[in-house]
Amino acid sequence: MTSDRSGDHKPVTASRSRRTERPPTASEQLEELLGYPWPFPGRPPKHDLSTWTVTDDWPDPVPVTEAEIEVFERWFSDLFDEMFGPDTGSPDTGPEVDLENGTTK
Repeated sequence: MTSDRSGDHKPVTASRSRRTERPPTASEQLEELLGYPWPFPGRPPKHDLSTWTVTDDWPDPVPVTEAEIEVFERWFSDLFDEMFGPDTGSPDTGPEVDLENGTTK
C-alpha cells in the first residue's frame, strides 16, 4: 500500500534569520502607534510632592526595651566609644567582653 504524500504540507520551520526577529516590546508598539517615544520626556511627576505632609505619630519619648539597648551596645560599642568616649562612670559597667571569642578583657 502506498500513500500519496503530495497533498501533505509540512509546517514551515523558522530559518535562522527569522529566529532573530522578535515581537516588538510594548514601548516600541506605543512609539509606533503614537509617533513619539513613551514615556514622554519631561513628563510631570505622578504626584505633586509639594502637597505631601509628613506626620510623626510616635510617642515622646519613644519607648525602647532593654534588649534593644543591649543589641545596640554590643554591635556599636566601638562606634559609641569613639563618638562619646568610653563609659567609665556607669554603675552597671562590668568587665568588657570580647565578642569574637566570648572572653572577658
